[in-house]
Amino acid sequence: MTAGFRRRRNIKIVATLGPASDTKDMIKELFLAGADVFRLNMSHGKHEDIRQRHAMIREVEAEVGRPICILADLQGPKLRCGVFANGSEDLAEGQTFRFDLDDAPGDSTRVQLPHVEIFQALKAGSTLLVNDGKLRLKVTDCSPSHADTVVEVGGEISNRKGVNVPDVVLPLAALSEKDKKDLEFVCALGIDWLALSFVQRAEDVEQARALAKGRAALIAKIEKPAAVNAFSEILEAADGIMVARGDLGVELPVQVLPPIQKRLVRGCRAVGKPVIVATQMMESMINSPVPTRAEVSDVAQAIYEGADAVMLSAESAAGDYPVEAVTTMNNVAEAVEEDSIFRQVIEASRSPAKARVSDAITVAAREVAETTNVKAICCFTQSGTTAMLASRERPRVPIIALTPVVETARRLSLTWGLHCSQTNQVNDFEGAVVEAARVAREDGFAEANDRIVVTAGIPFNVPGTTNILQVVNAT
Repeated sequence: MTAGFRRRRNIKIVATLGPASDTKDMIKELFLAGADVFRLNMSHGKHEDIRQRHAMIREVEAEVGRPICILADLQGPKLRCGVFANGSEDLAEGQTFRFDLDDAPGDSTRVQLPHVEIFQALKAGSTLLVNDGKLRLKVTDCSPSHADTVVEVGGEISNRKGVNVPDVVLPLAALSEKDKKDLEFVCALGIDWLALSFVQRAEDVEQARALAKGRAALIAKIEKPAAVNAFSEILEAADGIMVARGDLGVELPVQVLPPIQKRLVRGCRAVGKPVIVATQMMESMINSPVPTRAEVSDVAQAIYEGADAVMLSAESAAGDYPVEAVTTMNNVAEAVEEDSIFRQVIEASRSPAKARVSDAITVAAREVAETTNVKAICCFTQSGTTAMLASRERPRVPIIALTPVVETARRLSLTWGLHCSQTNQVNDFEGAVVEAARVAREDGFAEANDRIVVTAGIPFNVPGTTNILQVVNAT
């Protein structure tokens, strides 16, 4: 690993790859600008495109000498209406309109909705949203083959526009046949995190886990009201959470999104699982070299809440200024985390640790580091659990996650505050201290006479056995 490279912030940045960031040079530039995680969006690009992007990321990783995390984001089921004889129709407020299973081209009175599962779940009073919520229709009568509605908010409806059903749990699996093929492809390719779309219940996560077979950690995207309602169970089933505000903003009133975001982030922090805040964070930078003040405040709010990561979507995938978007997000993060109010907010929102030895060790490490002149907390970890517990505490000093397992180092690169380093295999605590001191010095966290905290588990190389803490000189 290349020595001396470190971020000057704790929150991580996820950058989506796409046509604007489809070369190795651009990926390297994005990493150097601040991207810690690269997102492969399975909604766009063929498998060969995804394979090439994956290979370029790993080439950049070898060049920069730092572990780089790869997140593959599955598309999920897409609910769309059929086609119209005229290509589109204008629906007026108050008029009636029918959705049905008939594949004949639609007109101003009806159109196909080729999803029998929707009709099975609908009831009188249910809402249907079309075209990202621009049209709103209320169901007045329904059967297993049709739904009669009245238009509440009118506008143009056209071929294959997306349909959202916000107020019912649909009897649809989160994984379509395309998703299952994509899941197997990216897991065989070698990714670190798998993001699941259209999650409504914990069972959706469990289905994906059975297919992933331990080859990737699972992130549940919270983008449906049903997922918000079942959040506790979904959080327990998943390895991490993405607050996917785009679809949430379609299916829920916009004014409830900020408290939902805050509640979801707080819930993830309480159990020590990473949480990404995503969608429209700096959307104006798709076409502009600078963001709006509102966007900067939005990113800052996620940082103050203690989120593990903030995400760029089209800004880095298809925008005119991908590097500037990452650079700006990095600069905002550094400025916020230097603010004294940031520490006050983070510490006031810290949750009590569980009554376990490993939790007690990580709490003690934070307290020792913050009450004495310690430069860094160094965690030896096999599976990543020790380092994630240290991150959960959101300490004031840097956390160095040391592991001989490159897959663990990559996966942990998504987690708040972790500077991940792949080390040599260590078989005793004395060797751990030597390795921790070396990395702390070489990567610029400490000098020879500075003190560091080292945590590890005895016996060594056994996951989940954190039970020892020592303060040592970084000599």
